[in-house]
Amino acid sequence: MKSQNIVKIVALIIGLIALFFLVRILMIGDDAIAGVADNQGIVSSYIMLALVVLVLAAVVTLLFTLKNLFSDPAQLKKALMFLGIFAAVIALAFVLSSGEEVPLEDGKVLSVADSRWIGTGIRTFYILVIGAAGAMLFSGIKKMIS
Repeated sequence: MKSQNIVKIVALIIGLIALFFLVRILMIGDDAIAGVADNQGIVSSYIMLALVVLVLAAVVTLLFTLKNLFSDPAQLKKALMFLGIFAAVIALAFVLSSGEEVPLEDGKVLSVADSRWIGTGIRTFYILVIGAAGAMLFSGIKKMIS
């Protein structure tokens, strides 16, 4: 059996379970759900189903991505190269960041290390945005020239 067929069958089963919970919630009605604490089980079961679907989707995506990466050495090399570039961007942002203790509103103090990591995240975001904008600009200019 192909993996696509398995995924379709699992998706159909999850869809039927979700439809069952949806019908139960619709039969109870909005007022009953908002007013009665006993119906929390119905809503929480629907939320639990959503979490299970999210985890399954993430796991299936990760497995197929890894399978495709390891089956093609050229794609694996390219992925590792971009992973190295991403690590270099984070390292550059970490070097550019400085940390200082910051008093918070609740009376606690943000440590120097936490402050530096927050700065690293912000600088990483800015570097990636500038890189993406530069790549789009370069691609647009290249298309206009050719």
